[in-house]
Amino acid sequence: MYQIDLPEGKKVYFASDFHLGSPSFEESRKREDLIVEWLEEVRKDAAHIFLIGDIFDFWFEFKTVIPKGFIRFQGKLAEITDSGIPVTIFTGNHDMWLFDYFPTELGVQLLREPTDFKIGNHQFHIGHGDGLGPGDYTYKILKKIFANKICQWLFGFLHPNIGIGIATAWSQSSRKKNHFKDEGFVAKEREWIWTYCTEEEAKKHHDFYVFGHRHLPLDLEVNESAKYLNTGAWFSDNSFGVYDGTDLHLEFYKKELIK
Repeated sequence: MYQIDLPEGKKVYFASDFHLGSPSFEESRKREDLIVEWLEEVRKDAAHIFLIGDIFDFWFEFKTVIPKGFIRFQGKLAEITDSGIPVTIFTGNHDMWLFDYFPTELGVQLLREPTDFKIGNHQFHIGHGDGLGPGDYTYKILKKIFANKICQWLFGFLHPNIGIGIATAWSQSSRKKNHFKDEGFVAKEREWIWTYCTEEEAKKHHDFYVFGHRHLPLDLEVNESAKYLNTGAWFSDNSFGVYDGTDLHLEFYKKELIK
């Protein structure tokens, strides 16, 4: 378990599913500029910033090559960590091929699985959210293949123009097929990440469960002493989570700018 102290007046921020690179260069750049603006604003009172997956619509690090673009976002992260504010990134299903570039060059902590944190006086369980809960067996098999070291090594032999081109096309197709946002919220019992939270709560108590992946801002009770918050997506809601030492809640950044 990781321990994060929360000085008086400081907050912890959570965001996910920026999907930078999608659906077009122009729209991604607008979103990137807004995210950089948001990061600059929250750093004023941030004790820690969590970016919990699918930051990019696709990312793969070759040994000496990374996808071009997103330089303003990367520069802002480096500026924030250089100033002494910790940033933790969880890999998502679209950017699970983040390796050592972000920790080495940008000074962020990189995590791949749901992880326990004690932040202030509260217990947190944090992750991206893909492959959790019941069902979705096809993806769970695919995730094991994509996470396999041999498969990653073989993919790394492709020329970046070919490898990134193939993977970007697949990533965009996969995202369109899921239609997370269009499905909307029906009932918490139909939310499979919520089901995962109830199962985890039965094993060990956490005050707050924080995930992304769902592309829908959610603030749901797990039981009388625990809740699950989903940070939503920045192509649809500009939503993020804020923990102030007392409670965890959702906020929205300039949502009126979303078309």
